[in-house]
Parts: sequence; structure tokens; C-alpha cells
Amino acid sequence: MAKKALITGITGQDGSYLAEFLLTKGYKVYGLTRRTSTINFERINDIIDKIELIQGDLLDQSSLSSAIVESEPDEVYNLAAQSFVKTSWNQPVLTGEFTALGVTRLLEAIRVVNPKIKFYQASSSEMFGKVTETPQKETTRFHPRSPYGVAKVYGHYITVNYRESFGIFACSGLLFNHESPRRGLEFVTRKISHAVARISLGKQKQLELGSLEPKRDWGYARDYVEAMWLMLQQPKPDNYVVATGENHSVKEFVELAFEIVGITDWKKHVILNKEEHMRPAEVDYLIGDASKAKKVLGWEPKTLFKELVEIMVKADLEREKKNK
Repeated sequence: MAKKALITGITGQDGSYLAEFLLTKGYKVYGLTRRTSTINFERINDIIDKIELIQGDLLDQSSLSSAIVESEPDEVYNLAAQSFVKTSWNQPVLTGEFTALGVTRLLEAIRVVNPKIKFYQASSSEMFGKVTETPQKETTRFHPRSPYGVAKVYGHYITVNYRESFGIFACSGLLFNHESPRRGLEFVTRKISHAVARISLGKQKQLELGSLEPKRDWGYARDYVEAMWLMLQQPKPDNYVVATGENHSVKEFVELAFEIVGITDWKKHVILNKEEHMRPAEVDYLIGDASKAKKVLGWEPKTLFKELVEIMVKADLEREKKNK
């Protein structure tokens, strides 16, 4: 019997990569999708005939229970959230409903329908926020600096709570920034790769950013979904940091991206507009210690920073050449 998995957020970056990965492992894959007037299946177009989509919403308890009854999953991966940090200041309550209470609704549906289902919660390095130690590991204290980060802390602890209270096999992956050509254009890495591709083709003159200073631990999303799966294959549920352990600035990303398209004087193409792009509270320095994931799961990132930038810029070049 093939294993079955239900993925929330299947149309997103991580959901689409995870669905592809699970299909290679012989899973029957179900995806939870929200009813919207324009449906964005761009990221799952290649596998749409191999998966089954079920309508449901993290804001609607009964739809989650129905989805679990219908799909009878062995594993549930909760990757759906209001995931853009900047938006969380404009929509803090909605962010809490999706990113915090949505986790509770899903866990509650599992508890009621079938508490033997294994559960993965997508936690975030944004929970560390104003960091108290470097690098950050599973035991580092949280100090979130955005409504998104705060909501993710709730989601993380409610996952731990259901594990301890009801014996549910619930794991939390504390994932540091992970990017890919499937990243949304509102995220800084994709904003850079997309703009650089367009600038090199003469379709655009400038790239506008808030600051070149912030540093992040950037990995490749395709590598990170394997860690999610590995967590649910262990004898015991636990929390794991998933990161590269390397730290790079936005400036380094920009320089590399321009270098890939052969532009050396990148500064004349970049404008800084702090007022427009800065957050009310900034997270300055995130770098993860994934030694537990390496030791217990046998997981390590396969893609280095430079390769990641190259993958993203080249994919955007291909896209832009097709969009004449």
C-alpha cells in the first residue's frame, strides 16, 4: 500500500517541491487548496495530473476535518500560512488566524479524526528575531520581531503541546530562509534575480531595494523539503533546525546575481529606498546550526549559496526570454 500525504500550501514554493519529492517516494499526494476566483497552479502544473486537490481552508475547521476524512493521510504537512513578513504588519490579525490558529485547527482535526497521523509544522527562523545567541539552534530563545514571527512561535508551541498532551507524532522544522526560482516576487531574493535578468535583457533599468545590509542564512528550497520528510520517518517526533550554517548579505546576493549576467558595475542599477521597503522592526542576523538535523536525520544542504543564486538568475533569464 502506498503511503498517503496531505499537504497544505501545495501551490506554494515548498508545497510544490515537497509534492514532487513525495511522488518520487511513491506516495499518493493530496493537496489542500483554497477556493479563489483566480487559481494559481503555476508551481504544480507539471504534476497536476499526479496529485489530488481537495478544497479547504485553514480558517475553516470543518473543511480541515473533511479533508482528512477524505484523504486518510499517513502524514500531514502544514506548509500553508500568510508567509510574507512585511504583509504581517498590514494584516496582523489575518496573519494570526492563518499562521497561528490555523495550526491548532489542523492539529485538532487530526486529534479528532485520527491521532495516529504524523504531522509536520513549518516553523521559521523569524521566530528567533532579535537573536540571543549565534548561531541559532533548537534551544535558542525566541524573540520574534514581526506579527508573522509571533504567529509562527504560537504555531511551533501548539505543535509541541499536541505532541506532549495527546501523544501525536508532531514535528516542527525550524527552517531558515530557503529560496528557489519558485519564490514569490515579493521576496528579496527573487526580486533580485528577476530584476537582474530583466536588466541584462534591457527590459528594465533599475532594481529598488530597502537595504543591502541584512544578512540571512539562505538555502535551496528543494533541499529543505527532504528534511521535512525525514523528520516524519524517525522513531520519535522532535524539532529540528534546517539551515546551511552560512551567512550572506543582501549585497552579496546582488553582486553575485549581476556577475552571473556579466554586469560588473552593478551599483548604477541599484537604488536604495529605505522608507518604502524597511520593516517597523528589522531582523539583522540569522544563521542556523543544523548539526542536530545532520546527526539524527542524516540531512545536509546540497546546494551552496553561489549555486542557489545561479539557479535563480538563470531560471529568470529563461522565463524572460520566453516572455518577449
